[in-house]
Amino acid sequence: MRAVDIIRRKRDGGELTAGEIAFLIDGYCRGDIPDYQMSAFAMAVLIRGMTAEETAELTLAMARSGSQLDLSGIPGIKVDKHSTGGVGDKTTLIVAPLAAAAGVPVAKMSGRGLGHTGGTIDKLESIPGFRTELAPEAFFRQVGEIGLAVAGQSGDLAPADKKLYALRDVTATVESIPLIASSVMSKKIASGADAIVLDVKTGGGAFMKTLEDAERLAEAMVAIGRLVGRKTAAVISDMDQPLGRAIGNALEVKEAIAALRDDGPEDLTSLCLTLAAHMTVLGGKAAGIDEALLLLERKLKSGEALDKFRAFVAAQGGDPAVVDDPDRLPSAPHRICVKAERAGYVRRIDAEKLGLAAMMLGAGRAVKDAPIDHAVGVVLAQKLGSRVGAGEPLAELHAAREGSAEAEALRLAAEAFEIGGEPPAVRPLILSVVTEDGIRRG
Repeated sequence: MRAVDIIRRKRDGGELTAGEIAFLIDGYCRGDIPDYQMSAFAMAVLIRGMTAEETAELTLAMARSGSQLDLSGIPGIKVDKHSTGGVGDKTTLIVAPLAAAAGVPVAKMSGRGLGHTGGTIDKLESIPGFRTELAPEAFFRQVGEIGLAVAGQSGDLAPADKKLYALRDVTATVESIPLIASSVMSKKIASGADAIVLDVKTGGGAFMKTLEDAERLAEAMVAIGRLVGRKTAAVISDMDQPLGRAIGNALEVKEAIAALRDDGPEDLTSLCLTLAAHMTVLGGKAAGIDEALLLLERKLKSGEALDKFRAFVAAQGGDPAVVDDPDRLPSAPHRICVKAERAGYVRRIDAEKLGLAAMMLGAGRAVKDAPIDHAVGVVLAQKLGSRVGAGEPLAELHAAREGSAEAEALRLAAEAFEIGGEPPAVRPLILSVVTEDGIRRG
């Protein structure tokens, strides 16, 4: 078997066997197959695509390239949740304790962010004392005891994906749906969950800009789940404006705590309840989504979900007092107001520009392993459709200093808001749901 023959077959539109795909991935990880041949393979996939079966085999090959968690010793159906990313996306902080409060074991491996703001691990590390590095035994024990653990992703989890993604990033092959789907699902499968709920974002602040592309990606990931024996569902949600109002690590933790008190932004709470409902159904704790929503709303209003978050923070060494006093979280010393230049309605919010503004303040990373400032970020005062007067606040920057970077962040944040004379048509937050039965819109 030769790499060049496999590349040629895919270039010409042929379907690869499981053995051929495993040969490529194993050889690339060992260093036997050079970057230039794997680049050619990635480009062939971008142009020719892959069948659902090929994509599933690629996913399994990458998942098997490193260590795999065995969660079988933890009772119950373990359900993981993954978001394709967005601006102000703090859903894991709310969804995980909600699902755990409903009796669904959540054993989640998460990563650090690269881009607008930190990832889930960065957000959690804004809680004083919180430990994200857990030994496997401690991780398993914690899920067994309180039903929830979130730990930093091991460097040996799907290392083939890490290596291939770095190559795709510099060879213009990032956009391939089969390569994106297998990248996401390889890490989820290696993490050992029995079922997976995916939050696929679409819109200006998301990687997938159109609903059609988001649904194609969701269908590909759900198909992988079906073919490898993992129950999978995907929720397509809107990212034409930031989710909730907070953008930034400690700011998002504070907003997540408010949501768990049933006092958070309506869009954030609604999406988290929907995602947790799908987790609850896949976890066997409710027969359908409506039943799951009723159960979760009770857990939210009774304070059980908040109690679960408090226990989770304490179990991982964090200061549980932040749950009752969020002002104990890191706080930036400077506030810079973004004001409306004219009266009217907020017709557009460029989520990507607000994310870039937050990154310029220090909330995110431009390069891997760069330090971040947990305290800084952006808090929206208005959402799409809001009526504002001239000079009224649109957003507030939380900054560590007042310098040239902050001035540029202020300019970007101001440009993110478009004010007009008529209210906009605001599309629904949840656009469609993809399961093994197909796509359900509305």
